Amino acid sequence: MAHELHVLAVDDSHVDRKVIERLLKISSCKVTAVESGRSALQYLGLDGEKTSVGIDDLKVNLILTDYSMPGMTGYELLKRIKESSALSKIPVVIMSSEKILARIDRCLEEGAEEFLLKPVKLSDVKRLRDFILRGEGDKEEREKKIKEGSSRKRKFQDDSSTQPMPSSLVTGHDIQSTPESSAASVSQFSKQHKIG
Repeated sequence: MAHELHVLAVDDSHVDRKVIERLLKISSCKVTAVESGRSALQYLGLDGEKTSVGIDDLKVNLILTDYSMPGMTGYELLKRIKESSALSKIPVVIMSSEKILARIDRCLEEGAEEFLLKPVKLSDVKRLRDFILRGEGDKEEREKKIKEGSSRKRKFQDDSSTQPMPSSLVTGHDIQSTPESSAASVSQFSKQHKIG
């Protein structure tokens, strides 16, 4: 894994931004830290202004953003990124110090890869880094595994067996069509990882 992961970290709190930046650097990530959703859009070239950096030169592998920020929330930033044809494939992870299930559901349904509760830990950053680098290595293989996983879930649901299904990382790909099922997934994930 000679490839260095480039993370755009967005947080209006100077202290939180420095903590995230430090955790990412410890995890061998290149970090660009900005203080607002508007600054992130400007960096990404989505603010309508001309930027000196070309979209191909940018190569951001992950956007890690706080949810509650003045001017533009992390949710609004997520929506803008997912609406962009050039940037929609970049994984976005939302962070918040508040565990509000409706907020978590809304972000995951809009396309966030994951929702982390603050304070973010080194283990969270390393897990995200590994997850993204695996995806960067072979995107076709990742899509194949997702499809296989969903067919296994269907087979399991059709099976009358009472054995529990193995747990996995809760991502936007795992969200079911009902709010109740996605809240249950996030709740199960939170309990498994001792969040909250």
